[in-house]
Amino acid sequence: MDRRSGRSEGRRRNWRGAALAGGMGLLAACERGPQSALHPAGRNAEAILDLTLILVAGGGVIFLFVMALAGYAVIARPERFPGSRAWIIGGGLVFPIVTLTALQVYEFAVARQLSDTGGVEPLRIEVTGYMWWWEVRYPDVGDGGEVLRTANRLVIPAGRPVEVVVTAADVIHSFWVPSLGGKMDMIPGHENRLILVGERPGTYRGQCAEYCGAQHALMAFDVVVEPPDRFEEWLAAERRPAAEPDGPQRAAGRDAFLRAGCGSCHTVRGTPANGAAGPDLTHVGGRGALAAGTLPNTPEALAGWIAGSQHIKPENRMPSFPILGGDDLHAIAVWLESLK
Repeated sequence: MDRRSGRSEGRRRNWRGAALAGGMGLLAACERGPQSALHPAGRNAEAILDLTLILVAGGGVIFLFVMALAGYAVIARPERFPGSRAWIIGGGLVFPIVTLTALQVYEFAVARQLSDTGGVEPLRIEVTGYMWWWEVRYPDVGDGGEVLRTANRLVIPAGRPVEVVVTAADVIHSFWVPSLGGKMDMIPGHENRLILVGERPGTYRGQCAEYCGAQHALMAFDVVVEPPDRFEEWLAAERRPAAEPDGPQRAAGRDAFLRAGCGSCHTVRGTPANGAAGPDLTHVGGRGALAAGTLPNTPEALAGWIAGSQHIKPENRMPSFPILGGDDLHAIAVWLESLK
């Protein structure tokens, strides 16, 4: 970055900070946490924030001006408003046409920026929304070019554009990571695309932003932005099948998992489990949460989810398994938690 662009970037950040502090002071609490449109961690999120601030600030100024003019018109004598036709034409036609046209042109420019990859080949990730979880696929990154499947978690390299191709398997969902970009509808039978660029490593929360049923609020996911070398390490680890159990309890958990028929819905690469109806569990122990952000990823939570998923998240597609004995249930949870 040269000196001139550095000064420009500094002025832009100072302007944004002043606008946030002054014009949006009431929303200061929204800046906290991993899911905030006011705390961007990528250039697309910054562009959306700038557009939002301009629209809010401009709308506020126009509102105050109109209210002041209306108040003056109420208390002033009629003869103090000469040339009423000029006021109507200027304020009612010319001003809104010029203002809205300028804003529309600016919005089009921002929209083009949001789809620009800067000439860099983007990483392609495919995300499918289900009631109520997210299937995530990395095509052509596995050995032999096969698709790498995971769930409820995207891991992306910092600084590289990512093309997220979204669709839905059942009803309309909406993919939204406020800290990294805008929303994109997920429509059954149709693919939409959006570009994400994570510039600051960290974990950012995403959420379904389209009401999709009873458990809509419990349909979250994480986007983990890693430095490029860490991302390649993660990718190499994800390509590997599940590790062999390293103790009798974990081996018993794997056997109980297969005996209970869990492999008819879930895949665990390296075992006979090859189901596709539910999330791929090959490395489930390395994810930050369970059931699309509903529970922490601990053996106790895993056991509770297996035994009572319909109590924890009613109407989801996974049945509860209260028939499992305590020993089998605990062993399955310990084995799944070890799959990292």
